[in-house]
Amino acid sequence: MKKIGVISLGCDKNRVDTEKMLYWLSEGGHSFTHEPADADIIIINTCAFIAPARKEAIDTVLEMAEYKKRGLEKLIVTGCLPEKYIDELREGLPEVDLMIGINGYDGICGLIEGLYKNNPPAANHRPPPANPLLNSNARILTTPQHYAYLKISDGCNNRCAFCTIPSIRGKYREYGRESLISEAKFLAKIGVKELILVAQDVTAYGGLTDLISELEDIDGIEWIRLMYCYPERVTDKLIAKIAASPKICKYIDIPFQHADDGILRLMNRRNNYAQAVGLINRLRAATPDISIRSTFITGFPGETDEAFERLCDFVKQAKLANAGFFAYSREKGTPAYSLSNQVPAAVKNKRVKILADIQKTVVAENNAAMVGKTLRVLYEGIDYNKGLFYGRTEYNAPDIDTKVYFKADFADVGNFYNVSVTGAKGYDLVGVKDK
Repeated sequence: MKKIGVISLGCDKNRVDTEKMLYWLSEGGHSFTHEPADADIIIINTCAFIAPARKEAIDTVLEMAEYKKRGLEKLIVTGCLPEKYIDELREGLPEVDLMIGINGYDGICGLIEGLYKNNPPAANHRPPPANPLLNSNARILTTPQHYAYLKISDGCNNRCAFCTIPSIRGKYREYGRESLISEAKFLAKIGVKELILVAQDVTAYGGLTDLISELEDIDGIEWIRLMYCYPERVTDKLIAKIAASPKICKYIDIPFQHADDGILRLMNRRNNYAQAVGLINRLRAATPDISIRSTFITGFPGETDEAFERLCDFVKQAKLANAGFFAYSREKGTPAYSLSNQVPAAVKNKRVKILADIQKTVVAENNAAMVGKTLRVLYEGIDYNKGLFYGRTEYNAPDIDTKVYFKADFADVGNFYNVSVTGAKGYDLVGVKDK
């Protein structure tokens, strides 16, 4: 059996794939190391969504390939990059011993065995199952023990003009509800308190509110967080569910992507400015303190100064709790690739900065309104440079959102504490743990 180092790149959905792959490797008798120099095998689970992600993946492969000079036996690349570009990678990365697409994780031990017998398979791809059913215990967490991502589907049918996901992950397919509930119960049993529902489009899941109701009934789960909810599928039923449930975080991630109707049409998005404003108003009417997060793409082909100003106005008026801004990445094979009026890179980058500055002002205003309030904080660690504990509220997702820093005599990771907010520093709140 081999000592394996695993590197997971990309999104939280990819992280779940990595965690399942770790399970299968462990079942095969392999052990793990965090030190590349100690590994017999290094596996890199990759992202290929946009050009910067592909560059990061290839740079990581080349960096890890250097360990072959120090005794590394095999280098394996898995996930989205070989799923999409396996022929090019075989020619361009001879350092890689094995490439596995997105549907081969459960067979990885057999592939490794074949590799050592000098009998690697000619093709490492399998068609995706029509209705994936997963071993609910097939998971080794890479997150802190108190939270985990629950991936409820794979693939996507939305066909946004800028997006490569359908060409990599395939058509939308749901995970069986029984399997998901079993997986969630397993996660709760090992100490998970926060379930974060993820998919390319969480709101495409059939019977989403029914699934959430079953998750609410699981002992030990205290927070259920919804990520990646497409605006046209956020129904009144879902809004009412968020408002009424004591376990659903008063938080929702809605990728609006833009606010100009013309750009939204070119993006093949199915919502417009008025509908976005209406959705935000409906959410806040039902749950006044809800934290709404979004992502936006600027510099899409044909984005005029007027269209960009429309987007800026939306960000100012929406006053979202958190937002991510990205320069449009021109991807071959997508409908947007061949559009005319491509925006120069310098203009795209400038617009990203303008949007980020607007959002910084919005966050400062939002944070000022929190001073004097007491928040329930899930404690996660210590910042020794600041000399403060830190954690998250139900209004903040891990890694992508802000934190709450606080003074306390003690705190146990994964426990909840009431924190009185005394101020803000940058994007983050600061406070004192209640006695």
